[in-house]
Amino acid sequence: MLINEQLEKQNMTKDRLSRESGVPQATINDICSGKADLEKCAAGTLYRLARVLGVTVEAILESAKIEYRSAFETFKSNTCHHVKDMGDLDFIVDTLEKDEIRKLYEKKWYPEALYLLAMLDYLSRVNDVPLCTKYNDIRAHRLSKPLFPVGVLLSSEVLKSDEPIQRAKKEAIPEFLRFNIIESGVRNVV
Repeated sequence: MLINEQLEKQNMTKDRLSRESGVPQATINDICSGKADLEKCAAGTLYRLARVLGVTVEAILESAKIEYRSAFETFKSNTCHHVKDMGDLDFIVDTLEKDEIRKLYEKKWYPEALYLLAMLDYLSRVNDVPLCTKYNDIRAHRLSKPLFPVGVLLSSEVLKSDEPIQRAKKEAIPEFLRFNIIESGVRNVV
């Protein structure tokens, strides 16, 4: 299991992992021993462990041979947090090295693949980094329907108005809009 491997590789104790992640040591012991089912662990628990160990939640789940697909809003949030935690350039390099866009696309997880590609393209533009051409075949695609943030859809419903949707489209980042993903808040994560 990846967590055990990372603990050994980083010469880190479960106690230290618990202190740095805020995850109770008993939970970590259950995860590391296989007593806890990773599929049933809270996403927040896995995220905190992954962050301290310097790996992704997906890598932890993959190491346990679990095919896990989080809700799209969770995927977006995790991606934005990774950008914030790693910094733009390290995120670009890491994403390209892991070829995560291609892996997601081959699984037919199109919203996630296109969101990650849009993030890569956006960060490349704002940092004056040339676009990586290895995803040009994927760039030729877009989602059939616009994908709005849940908050925009809820606002529209509560206000019984199309105005939040129209404003979101107008404020959307062009790299995301190209794939029919309405996104403007990639930097304001808490």
